[in-house]
Amino acid sequence: MLSLQKAASILGAFSAEQPEWGVRALAAHLGVPRATAHAYLAGLTGAGFLRRTPAGRYRLSWHIAEMGAHLTSALPWFPDARALITRLALEVRAVAFLCILEGEEVVCAIRERHPDADIDLPLDIYLPATATASGKILYAYGDVQPREFAACTVNSITTPDEWRTELGRVRRRGYAYSIEEWIPGQCTLGVPYQHGGQVVAAIGVQMSAQRYLREERAIRERVLGIVREAEGLH
Repeated sequence: MLSLQKAASILGAFSAEQPEWGVRALAAHLGVPRATAHAYLAGLTGAGFLRRTPAGRYRLSWHIAEMGAHLTSALPWFPDARALITRLALEVRAVAFLCILEGEEVVCAIRERHPDADIDLPLDIYLPATATASGKILYAYGDVQPREFAACTVNSITTPDEWRTELGRVRRRGYAYSIEEWIPGQCTLGVPYQHGGQVVAAIGVQMSAQRYLREERAIRERVLGIVREAEGLH
């Protein structure tokens, strides 16, 4: 899984703002040795996920777009959810995200960052389930039990009793939050995203702990309102 996480981090570094990377720049951006970055870039290029430009830099290949098209057709709710993430990022002026559950893994499928967001765009694709708002939501509604607890910070949940109590709160409230449980100085607020009467994803916003604690009620009401309005249209 560690190798998959590294590969996912490299793919996640490519964006509309940064469509190309050289080996040295990407290594510095991710904080990994240059040889490591080069090995993963070469491997992803060989697998068809990246292509090398005549200048020796790397870009995403069309294979990624093809896979995205397959995903969209397989998940009929995905286009509407993507539009909702864009709206959340714009209106809350934060990093907005959509996460799904693959087995027991919490995977961040979409992230968008408003230019005025007070944190950078996280690169992690696989998230610690017990330390994130998304994990709490997906485990609560997916009836999944954690095999272990991720002690990411001193605020992380680390015992089964704490976890059961937290998931009970999530089900009662209809939302989840993580206050410096995953990344020090950052908070996330997540809500379940439903399609066909089932929770298919967790969506929400991520920002600095300072801003979240200062505007908690307004942010929560805004996010819940936007999501409920969107779900009411379907």
